[in-house]
Amino acid sequence: MAKNSKVSLRNMAVYQVFVRQHSETGDFLGVVKDLDRIKDMGFDVVYLLPFHPIGKKDRKGDVGSPYAIFDYYEIDTAHGTLDDLITLRKEVNKRGMKLMMDIVFNHTSRDSKLTVDHPEWFYKNSNGGFANRVGDWSDITDLNYDIKAVWEYMANVLAYWAKYVDGFRCDVAPLITIDFWEYAKEIVSKVNKDMIWLTESVEPSFIKYIRDIGYDASSDSTMYDVFDVCYDYDIFKYMDDFLKDESKLSRWLEEIMRQETIYPKNYVKLRSFENHDQDRIASKVKDLKQLMHLTAMQMFIKGMPMIYAGQEHLIKKRPDLFEKDLIKWNKDNSIEEILLTLNKLKKDPIMSTGVFELKDKENAIFTFSNDEKVRYGIFDLRDRKRLSVPLKDGRYDNLYNGKEVIVKQGYIEDLKDPVIIDIKNSF
Repeated sequence: MAKNSKVSLRNMAVYQVFVRQHSETGDFLGVVKDLDRIKDMGFDVVYLLPFHPIGKKDRKGDVGSPYAIFDYYEIDTAHGTLDDLITLRKEVNKRGMKLMMDIVFNHTSRDSKLTVDHPEWFYKNSNGGFANRVGDWSDITDLNYDIKAVWEYMANVLAYWAKYVDGFRCDVAPLITIDFWEYAKEIVSKVNKDMIWLTESVEPSFIKYIRDIGYDASSDSTMYDVFDVCYDYDIFKYMDDFLKDESKLSRWLEEIMRQETIYPKNYVKLRSFENHDQDRIASKVKDLKQLMHLTAMQMFIKGMPMIYAGQEHLIKKRPDLFEKDLIKWNKDNSIEEILLTLNKLKKDPIMSTGVFELKDKENAIFTFSNDEKVRYGIFDLRDRKRLSVPLKDGRYDNLYNGKEVIVKQGYIEDLKDPVIIDIKNSF
């Protein structure tokens, strides 16, 4: 798959939606009403968390996790109907965007339809009861992909939903053998050959843990054999480390650049600072300036950025995964226009095909270059205010805010906003 993956995916941006938390109605049609706003921020993909019925046995919270699925072929009635999903997809596509759905194939709820119809398809504990391989996921039970009938059933599920969406985000996909994903992709391609395949790849420490207890988990390098886009959980830890200790900035930036050599040439990384599993980035930063410079860098570096609904309003609270917990929208604290600017800049071909380099690991200065120009991204993540930059003295137009930037004696003074500038390539 990676051999055929389009680098133009790096020019696209994803907007993640937790349907039941997104609107007062908590359904597909509630999302439809918000599509114009999402489009006006420049997004290309609307990604929905799972919308299937949720199991009741060992449910966490009153509503339960959307990742504890009862029936893969049904839609939770609280979300609407299949016709409503078709309407949502039609409206998404009409605005030039694509619709992506979350696929959860590692496990089901402990009372799912499959646990009744095919109990032999699941892992069992020493007492013969339903079980999972890891952690405290007590509301779910793991499917056993050593059984080929599981492959056929799940591939058919994908083929069914491929008629109604434009992409799959596959939950903890590395915990399922890559051979299954290759098989499933081939089945899906007969229905929709233009699907976007996004894997929630997992942290290196988790991969090792799974392997150490006797199972297997695939690294990102393996996942690129099938998937177009991988999460950047391989380096997420280094971002968190920096936010706790600013002296660790250079390590994080070096890890970003290491991806350039360990993955296929056409690799696409999902650049995400927050999601339904991770705390809001606004709750982690020291101040608004750092948040804005981080957000601009997220949208600038090589890859496909993803914004979790509410991030555009600088919301600090992550919606509860197990309860009804509506996002408290705050348009008075909005960066929607800034995201539109950054998404427009992301559409420039240089952001997908240009040579990507880190110019200064202490001050987060990146470039993209081609035969025509060099695009600089300058991000003051440690509030240095006065930054040394690899630019000739002079005046430059800041594409981020339309203001003039002055470089004097190799420095930018009083750097408040992120800086993105284009200069003609002299070579």
